[in-house]
Amino acid sequence: MATGRGRALRLYGNRQAPPPDVAAPHGVSEVGPAAAVADPRPGRSGGPSMPSEMLLKIFSYLDAVSLLCVGCVNKHFYHLANDNGIWLKIYSSCFRPKRTIWKMKSEQTEAVSLDCAALYDRKPGYWKKEYIFKQIAAVKTRVMRLVKPVDPYTGLPCKNKEAMKASGLSWIIVLKDKNGKEHVMEKANLSFKDTSVTILWYSTNWPCLDILTTLKLFGVVPLLPDQSRDLSKNGPRRRSLIAEYHLANLTESSVALGADKLVQLFSLNPGLLVGLWKEKNEIAFVMASLHYHQLLERSTLGSSTVQYALPPHKPVLDDVDPEYGLHDYNLHLDMHGGSCTYLCGTFKSLFCRKGDIANGYLRLTVVSLKDNTKHLPLIGTLGLSWETDAFKGNVKDCYVMDVTLLDETGKPFWCFSAPVHMELSSKTSSLYDYMGHIYSTDYADSEGKVCVELVWLEETKEYFIVNLVLYISTKKVNNWYGTNY
Repeated sequence: MATGRGRALRLYGNRQAPPPDVAAPHGVSEVGPAAAVADPRPGRSGGPSMPSEMLLKIFSYLDAVSLLCVGCVNKHFYHLANDNGIWLKIYSSCFRPKRTIWKMKSEQTEAVSLDCAALYDRKPGYWKKEYIFKQIAAVKTRVMRLVKPVDPYTGLPCKNKEAMKASGLSWIIVLKDKNGKEHVMEKANLSFKDTSVTILWYSTNWPCLDILTTLKLFGVVPLLPDQSRDLSKNGPRRRSLIAEYHLANLTESSVALGADKLVQLFSLNPGLLVGLWKEKNEIAFVMASLHYHQLLERSTLGSSTVQYALPPHKPVLDDVDPEYGLHDYNLHLDMHGGSCTYLCGTFKSLFCRKGDIANGYLRLTVVSLKDNTKHLPLIGTLGLSWETDAFKGNVKDCYVMDVTLLDETGKPFWCFSAPVHMELSSKTSSLYDYMGHIYSTDYADSEGKVCVELVWLEETKEYFIVNLVLYISTKKVNNWYGTNY
């Protein structure tokens, strides 16, 4: 008998919807090729009935992923595919005991396993659940081992990329239209940076923008990562909701970030960019910028409907330091535009005096206009790269900004990754060393603001950052440190 998902027995016929607890448990979606097996009961597929014993024998040749897929065909297959005898064999072959008290032939081992109390004293599906939970735990242990080492400059795990690969993590977007129909977009290009990952989805089959209402961003992991190395979208998977965006009246309700000859960019918080074709006003691509901080948790620990809630931070009080929470901040800043990195720098020992607290914000000066020894050149001309199946482009004066601000203990305090744009200022540079046009970039969210001033030097064809200031919400500082500024 042939084995494996691709060689499962195919009995074509009508398919019934699987029971609710099978179709999408904890965000599991997408059944595979084995789900093409039809219901063999009389009157169900037009053919003769097939005894359950024969089906069980066929199912015993399937691997774990194919067996899960078969269980999503109908209720009858679901109950048969829960057979403890089949799953105990799969479980035993994968998780062998550490100590062997005696040896016996494989035929004897199978006979003992089928007759043992562990088989008949358990409810149907017990060994399936045990196998799934143990597989997930094994992958989780391997991932936790990878994310344990922390980069002292960023305060983030050193091996984020390797951990994501080990978990089989990918990202999809689901667009919902006014009729309630969902459109799943899977094909994506990934670009990993020091502190973030940029995901670009493009297709020739985007639904019409006028009928779309929402866009949901999900992290997706295979239910059995060790058994799904090909990461096929047809296998059982778990979804974790990361963010939800409203697309109704997109051009009026979102920020117009920039444009080139072919596309116009619109930004939605947090970190989403939608590119529209200029002539048709239809979607060309969607780009998401995801900061690494808590990204694995947000992409795997939520459900298909509820986002993962970050654990609350417990402040550690300090009655000795009168300026507790105002000093020893470290900033790691990345500026990039897809494939190009324009700046990657770390700035240490940032502080704010009590007198500089104003309008509900702490002011942290990173680069001062007056101190030209700290002015920073950027590598290349700023622009955000994009591509589709047929076209490529670069939107000038747009880029992605990654901010990772660490507190005095080195823990991530304020982190984000977001597309931003530069605007030409009406004033000109008064600096003797930098005579040229001034550009500014501003970013703001509920936790703080970033203000950047750049000067364009025509002679050398490069930008210089001459002013960079962070404004941190006093509310966030007080909640984090337990202070009362």
